[in-house]
Amino acid sequence: MPHATGRMPERAVLVALELTKRSRAKSISRSAELSRGAVNAAPSSPHERITPASASLTAFEESMQEFRDLALSAGAEIVGEMVQRRDRLDPATLLGPGKVEELAEIAESAHADVVLFEQDLSPSQLRNLERALPCRVIDRTQLILDIFAAHARTREGQLQVEMAQLEYLLPRLAGAGKLMSQLGGGIGTRGPGETKLETDRRRIRGRIEQVQQQVEKVRLIRRQQRQRRESVPVPTVALVGYTNAGKSTLFNALTRAGVLVSARLFATLDPKLRAIALPSRRRVLLSDTVGFIRDLPHTLVTSFRATLEEVERAEILLHVRNAASESSDDQKAEVEKVLAELDAKQTRRIEVWNKIDLLPEHEREGLLSREDIIAVSALEGIGLERLLDRIDGELTADPLVDDVFAIPQSEGRVLSKLQAGAIILNQRFADETAYLAVRGPQSLIDRYRRYRAHGEKKTSRAAG
Repeated sequence: MPHATGRMPERAVLVALELTKRSRAKSISRSAELSRGAVNAAPSSPHERITPASASLTAFEESMQEFRDLALSAGAEIVGEMVQRRDRLDPATLLGPGKVEELAEIAESAHADVVLFEQDLSPSQLRNLERALPCRVIDRTQLILDIFAAHARTREGQLQVEMAQLEYLLPRLAGAGKLMSQLGGGIGTRGPGETKLETDRRRIRGRIEQVQQQVEKVRLIRRQQRQRRESVPVPTVALVGYTNAGKSTLFNALTRAGVLVSARLFATLDPKLRAIALPSRRRVLLSDTVGFIRDLPHTLVTSFRATLEEVERAEILLHVRNAASESSDDQKAEVEKVLAELDAKQTRRIEVWNKIDLLPEHEREGLLSREDIIAVSALEGIGLERLLDRIDGELTADPLVDDVFAIPQSEGRVLSKLQAGAIILNQRFADETAYLAVRGPQSLIDRYRRYRAHGEKKTSRAAG
């Protein structure tokens, strides 16, 4: 079956190394089979998830499932898996020599187009493995970069991915033989293209400089757009979180924006901004951003700084976590690591535990009763009102103030603006004048200060 990109999925063998010193728990029977290097039956469809044999996954098993999802997101058809357990990695080939021979036989018999390594490979490991294996070799970072290249839609996103790919490939040129010989695409070959990746390092460095200059222009335009926005005080609230935590689903639920929601990893690359109204009638800009992942390549964090500036400048971060994931705490740590790189570690945040609809009822009720987090199901609309209330309470920009206005009834436009943008606490009419006790954003209240009825101040506070 052709992949969504229009080409046939590539046949891929997945390879991972489990260092026994870091093993947290005994693997389930499926992982035991993998550790012996067996070829496993592939999913019946390239889009089908492999369901673990246990509801409670070890950290390694979850990382393997994440690796499968990465491969599927890149358009692979998984035709085999190999996992080796050992005390330390082999500096020459990552795996032991015997396992490399076994892997070559597996790739040959499975007619694999590519072998995907769950770990990152050094330039020398890449060279040695390409000599020993009958097909292309792609490591974790290159796989993630390839997915980013496939999903980048805007010129800005494409530039940022290209810069990250070039910086990744520069030290690996000597070992990119099979990769460089591919002229028709495939996993790991999307993006800059072979004409820009010749062995002349000077040309690649020159291209990196060109892309950096173009990204800087994008940042300048974005900065100008932000300055225009900041002339009207509308604070930004940014969604952050591990990939596939349900950020885009939550974004849609709060904004009705209809942005792409996909189980594929990194479906959202280009930032999206939408205005939403809070219960206090204040308006904020909600920003949906790229999901983070374990060991997110540093080149991507650096390249996507222009996109992630919305995170850096947000007044509040909504850290969306997958409540149904056994690795939620580890995923939180990975997100915090990236936020520290973005100098956003001190930004106030609200933890939003999403996907509670996937939990048993007693666990769901326990999360809903907690005060330190906001439990929601973006899919079913559970907990969204409480989330909006919490955002309202955490905002300090454009604070809420109480005031009383005496407005001639002939000023219908002023009356309608206040009624639309503020909460009317009390109102009465006398002598063709409307006396309104209101609570609203300071920017709105100050706009109509000439209508303030100072003698009515006490009435306003009592009404509040």
